[in-house]
Amino acid sequence: MPVLPPQPASVQCPNCRTTFTTPIYSLIDAGKQPELKNALLSGQINVAVCPGCGAGGMLATPLIYHDPAKQLFLALLPQELNIKPEEAERFIGDLTRFVMADLPNDVPKGYLLTPRRFISLQSLVDAVLEAEGVSKEMLAAQRKRVELIGRLAEALEQDRQQQAQGEPGKAFQELAEQHKQDFDYEFFLMLTALLEASTREQQQESADLLSEVRQRLMELTGFDAAAAGLEEPDEERILQNLLDAPSDQLREVIAEYRPYIDYGFFQFWSEQIEAAERAGDTQRARKLSDRRKEVVELTERMDKEAQTLFEEAGAVLREVLFAPDPQAALRERREKINEAFMLVVDANIAAAQRANRAEDVQRLQEIQRLAVEVVQEAMSPEERLINQLLTAESPQESTKLLRANAAKVTPDFVKKVNELAEQMEKGGRKELAERLRQIGREAASLLF
Repeated sequence: MPVLPPQPASVQCPNCRTTFTTPIYSLIDAGKQPELKNALLSGQINVAVCPGCGAGGMLATPLIYHDPAKQLFLALLPQELNIKPEEAERFIGDLTRFVMADLPNDVPKGYLLTPRRFISLQSLVDAVLEAEGVSKEMLAAQRKRVELIGRLAEALEQDRQQQAQGEPGKAFQELAEQHKQDFDYEFFLMLTALLEASTREQQQESADLLSEVRQRLMELTGFDAAAAGLEEPDEERILQNLLDAPSDQLREVIAEYRPYIDYGFFQFWSEQIEAAERAGDTQRARKLSDRRKEVVELTERMDKEAQTLFEEAGAVLREVLFAPDPQAALRERREKINEAFMLVVDANIAAAQRANRAEDVQRLQEIQRLAVEVVQEAMSPEERLINQLLTAESPQESTKLLRANAAKVTPDFVKKVNELAEQMEKGGRKELAERLRQIGREAASLLF
């Protein structure tokens, strides 16, 4: 399956006049390279960053986007390039032939003959997102958040200038108070994404400004970014939560912070013990030492259990792959189709995609589909509906599905959803817990 590699382009930085080379993509095929689709949606395709001064941004360049699964064929012809009609037709024609030549004979190709054309990257991205189930209303709300973040950053800069002149700056506080109701999880998610993008692109001034905006808003609203999973918790916070956890809840707290409990964290913990000993606080030193030993032992035990689960899941996957009837093999092993098994299948699909092994990808995806069917066969109608809601392609589709099954929504159903949310919360899976709570709230609204 050939792909069209990026071509090197010479770029001169408008800020410091440094000339450098950067890769330019003219074709993004979501079917072959899904990682490029993600890069496009996150603003990381055809971006030039000057090695001299760090300045950078998106380059205006023609681009074709192809998604065979959704029969999307989109052409970006940036308005600022003033491309001649014959040049545009040549560009689209060459890439159409390249894409068409590689498609199997038995798949539809008619959509390739009438590509939708766009003059701005944003309009093309909107079309991709709409095909993914992101409505125009959702896109408008997202733009509203970005606009508000920009206004807050400007207000903060205005305050800084006034403070430099010895005057109190009130613009940020006043604007934040006016929009306090808008500072929800989705807002902080967008703010964090913009902050990370600025950091990644080495735009330090912008990153510092956005960081201060976020910090001041968190102080104003009480929003906990670490608890919401939008930033890594600091070592002191993790340590204190581990110290405060009752012994019967310690396993859940370790599961929540497991990605951060590493050699460096235990080294920090040892330093805290030494500091307590130097200060003569023998009670704190003993408490730190006893809990550290407890956490080390429990973490090792949990890791061994997880390793065993993944090894068993890998063995099950191999048995199913070589079985003459994969569905029958999955049914025989229904009790072993758990989260570890699905994660192992996902990991193998990703590895096959990176290696461009299309047949393996298709086979593994079929096993994934069959596994979901086998699991659902043993579910109650309520459990099956919850699973379908969680695996819906978008929140919008989830809402439609819930309303279509309103007859199944009872007080017991809502209770079950909320109980699952609590279980996920205790297991450290905050994102899934929040999704379940959202489903619970929507389901509860149908009872009245």
